[in-house]
Amino acid sequence: MNRSYNFSAGPAALPVEALEAARDELLNFEGSGMSIMEQSHRGANYDRVHHEAIELLTELLAVPETHQVLLLQGGATQQFATVPMNFLPEGGQAAYLVTGAWGEKAFKEAQVVAAGRGARAVLANPGGETGDFTSLPEQVEGLEGAAYLHVTSNETIHGVQYDSLYGSRYPDCGALPLVCDMSSDFLWQPTDLSRFDLVYAGAQKNIGPSGVVVVILRKDWMAAGNSSIPNIFRYSAHGAKNSLLNTPPTFSIYMVRNVLRLLKSGGGLAAAKARNEAKAARLYGVIEAHSDFYHCPVRQQDRSAMNVVWRLPNEALEQRLVEEAGSRGMSGLKGHRSVGGIRASIYNAVPLDWVEALAEFLEDFASKHSG
Repeated sequence: MNRSYNFSAGPAALPVEALEAARDELLNFEGSGMSIMEQSHRGANYDRVHHEAIELLTELLAVPETHQVLLLQGGATQQFATVPMNFLPEGGQAAYLVTGAWGEKAFKEAQVVAAGRGARAVLANPGGETGDFTSLPEQVEGLEGAAYLHVTSNETIHGVQYDSLYGSRYPDCGALPLVCDMSSDFLWQPTDLSRFDLVYAGAQKNIGPSGVVVVILRKDWMAAGNSSIPNIFRYSAHGAKNSLLNTPPTFSIYMVRNVLRLLKSGGGLAAAKARNEAKAARLYGVIEAHSDFYHCPVRQQDRSAMNVVWRLPNEALEQRLVEEAGSRGMSGLKGHRSVGGIRASIYNAVPLDWVEALAEFLEDFASKHSG
C-alpha cells in the first residue's frame, strides 16, 4: 500500500489501523451480516458503538460529572449559530475573541443571531476583525454584562494556538461562561474541561471523518439554555436523549470510536502530547535553523502544534516546494488561499516518521535554493 504523507488541514489524516478496522467490518459488522451504516441507530449493535464513543471521550478527557458529552451533526460551523441561539438572551451581549479566520466566522454568525434578538455580539479584542492574526491578544475587553466569552483554541489557517507548547494561555474571564471551538486541536493533549462551560470540535481535523461534531458542556448551563428555539438546535433536547434525538451520523461516530480506541491503547492524551510536541519541535526546528530562507510569521509563544505555517522568499519558490514535495508523496502543504505560503498540519494521526521525512526534505530544499 502506497500511503500519501497527508499534511492536509482537514478532512485530515486518519490512523491506518482505524481505517483497516472499518475496511474489515464494512460489509459485516460483528457478524451481523450488514455494515454499521445499514443498521438502526436504535438497535443494539449501533447502541454499543454510540455509548462506547461517549465513554471513551469521557475517560480520555476526564470529563467532570458536571459536564455531558454530545455527538451532533452540522459540524463546527453549525455551532457558530447554535451557541448564541442557546445562550445569547434577548437584548443581551456575547463577547468574542477573534484570533483568526474561524473565530471571525463564529463572530459573524453570532452577529446574525444577535440582530434578530435585539442583542449584540462584541469583539473582546478590538481590532481583531482586521488583525494580521500572527499573535494572540494580550488583553481581553468588553466582558462586562456578557452572557459568555467565545474563543478559538487553534486557528488552522493562521497557525496560532492557545494553551500551546510554547506558553500561550487562555484568557482569564473570571466567572463568565467560557465557550471554546476546539475543532483543530481537540484531544492533542490533556485538557482541564472544568474551566470551560462549553467546548465543541468538528471531528475531521483530529479524531475522525467529517459528519459529526463533539460538544461537551456544563449540564446546568445546558438546562438554562433558550427553550424557544426548535428542538434540533437545543442542546438540552439532545442531552435528554443522549445524542439520539434524531438519526445520528452513525458511520462517522463509528470511525471516531475506532480512533478513540487507538488513542487509549497508545497511552492516552499524555502520550499523544509527547508525540505532538516532538513533531512540532522537529518542524519548527528546521524552520528556525534556516531562518534566512524559511520564515514563520507567528509569534513564538503563540505557535500552533497542529498547524505549522511558514513563508519562503517568494511565491515561485513556495510553488516549487509544493510541487517537489508532491513528487515525494507529500500532500496538503499549500497554505490557505487567503494567506498563501506553506502549511503542514500535523494532527494526532500524522506519525513522527512523516514529519521526519518532511523535515529532511525541507533541509534539502533550503540547501539547494537558498543563498
